[in-house]
Amino acid sequence: MSEAVTTPTHCPYCALQCGMSLRPQGGTVEVVERTDFPVNRGALCGKGRTAPAVLSSRVRLTGPLVRCPDTGALKPASWEEALAAVADGLRRTRADHGPDAVGVFGGGGLTNEKAYTLGKFARLVLATSQIDYNGRFCMSSAAAAHQRAFGLDRGLPFPMEDIPRTGCVILVGSNLAETMPPALRYLTELKANGGKLIVVDPRRTRTAEQADLHLAPRPGTDLALALGLLHLVVAEGRVDEEFVRERTEGWEAARAGAMSHWPELVERITGVPVPQLRDAMRMFCDAESGMVLTARGPEQQSKGTDTVGAWINLCLATGRAGRPLSGYGCLTGQGNGQGGREHGQKADQLPGYRKLDDPAARAHVAKVWGVAPESLPGPGRSAYELLDALGGEVKSLLLMGSNPVVSAPRAAHIEERLRSLDFLAVADVVLSETAALADVVLPVTQWAEETGTTTNLEGRVLLRQRALTPPEGVRSDLEVMHALAGLLGWEKGFPTDPEEVFDELRRASAGGPADYSGISYRRIREENGVFWPCPEEPEEPARAAGLPGSGPDGAAAEAGAAPSGGEAPRPHPGTPRLFLDRFATADGRARFVPVVHRAAAEETDAEYPIVLTTGRVVAQYQSGAQTRRVDELNAAAPGAFVELHPRLAERLGVADGEQVAVVSRRGRSVAPARVTTAIRPDTVFMPFHWPGEGRANTLTNPALDPVSRMPEFKVCAVRLEPASPRP
Repeated sequence: MSEAVTTPTHCPYCALQCGMSLRPQGGTVEVVERTDFPVNRGALCGKGRTAPAVLSSRVRLTGPLVRCPDTGALKPASWEEALAAVADGLRRTRADHGPDAVGVFGGGGLTNEKAYTLGKFARLVLATSQIDYNGRFCMSSAAAAHQRAFGLDRGLPFPMEDIPRTGCVILVGSNLAETMPPALRYLTELKANGGKLIVVDPRRTRTAEQADLHLAPRPGTDLALALGLLHLVVAEGRVDEEFVRERTEGWEAARAGAMSHWPELVERITGVPVPQLRDAMRMFCDAESGMVLTARGPEQQSKGTDTVGAWINLCLATGRAGRPLSGYGCLTGQGNGQGGREHGQKADQLPGYRKLDDPAARAHVAKVWGVAPESLPGPGRSAYELLDALGGEVKSLLLMGSNPVVSAPRAAHIEERLRSLDFLAVADVVLSETAALADVVLPVTQWAEETGTTTNLEGRVLLRQRALTPPEGVRSDLEVMHALAGLLGWEKGFPTDPEEVFDELRRASAGGPADYSGISYRRIREENGVFWPCPEEPEEPARAAGLPGSGPDGAAAEAGAAPSGGEAPRPHPGTPRLFLDRFATADGRARFVPVVHRAAAEETDAEYPIVLTTGRVVAQYQSGAQTRRVDELNAAAPGAFVELHPRLAERLGVADGEQVAVVSRRGRSVAPARVTTAIRPDTVFMPFHWPGEGRANTLTNPALDPVSRMPEFKVCAVRLEPASPRP
């Protein structure tokens, strides 16, 4: 590719999917600001600026690896040898133990085309029900709560540009300043416009420092906090009775649940003083419009779905949903966490966000795939349950784009399960800690070397465009699945051209909740992304998106109206704003869900008296498999640490910078102490990006939410002790 060419694309990391351009420069790649993309308007964090560093052959995989049976070491191999070994391993397991003995584990960073093909590959080629992905660890509780309340799950039901224009934002369990730095400007602009910001976080983060009001509840008590605020809304007569009557169902039961959580009780549970609770309620209700935005803090709990549901109830009771500049939204974490679960790599879903156990959904997708509906397997295990079954009922695993040795809860146990497999194949761009355990490692192309779509946290479908030629020894995930399908008897149905895959995805999603049928590569390029749902055929607005109010400004989209002069109907414009006329339920009404507070799966006691919570730092991303290979990022965040309050440090005799051991019922981690007043005295924090002795997920609890099957990453009981015996 000519060095004069600059290619517009998107960052490979978080769900903002910031716009950027790439320009090859004498063997390196320059990142160029792209101010035309409305989400980041040219701004990039350090991860985005340094993303091309992982393209270097110094840090990436450039050829397949196969484990030598004699030495047990991984050795270079040809693609033919490596693919044959994968096909043989999967075929042998199926023959000996049946199709459900083969598992597939995907990732929230895979493009829509890859996620779609991986789900199709699992269900057709392998005929297995055992497929899920690491997005189950990201926002599945919010997705489940969205479905229960609104009938449809899209992270944000409005574009990011609406956030600075609302009157008040309650930000729950999110540290945007470190997880999505370019998004912090939306909160800065909110305050400049006269809006209020309330941040709920047990730590005084860089984001919390921007707040008009910071509430610091004990980890695991967000549900009680939301119920306490709703109690005050009722007690002070701030319920929007007309909205509740006209647009919702189930209020009385939800109200009864909230009224059992009076302010003094909520203060005892959460540690948030009653005056702060009252200030928060009044600040939210006094504004003409308002939003609640949640992230992993309230979601990664064994009661995460109910917790998010309680915050949604607060929005509904105050009329802060289904109206302009108001609503509940989830800040998706992974780059394609939204699209990744919409198109078939979740255990219970088919493309278009269809349910796998719905006969009509099975019939539609089976027709697109050219198979009988009854040939499709049923729902399988969720992500942690699948990983926990490795080496038992699941004997072999094909894994793409995930690193559960670092990212899974109770990680030492999951590492043991991976080691116990009869066969493990991993496709990745680097030799991650999980890939290092594999029998076969397949090196695949990266974001800058391939074309494909992703769906950002707003539901905006975007196009990453190939800017570079990949190294000779590297193939795309689509090419890998095409070759494996052929070796396993499927000569057709697995194309390698991403646009051809996307066109099939459009047909498979048509008529489903996440309808992409009206979106094309051409439209994405011309329109800077298209919001789903976007049906292909012009229809009446109410039918086109499954809900009225689907136009760019929330008015009914005139998708089916013929313009004057007899012109052909315009294509559907996409749906930036959902629910403005009706919710996506059968009767168009939102559903209150009655919830009550309950304890975390693991409470503190005399042996484990401290609460551990986990999260991210600005210079690293997820399991760190890629960012830990970038020198600039490692210099900024070289390793794990344990954040604790000075009072706790004094009681334990721990000095700042001293190695400290954190011990839970599942294991022991060691990292330097970081003493700060920015955290509650009864809580410690560890980032989860690193393997080895500082691995935070050695400690975390895999207790699952009963609805979403989300593990309880954010709350577990620990004790602290010196890393080594003292004289």
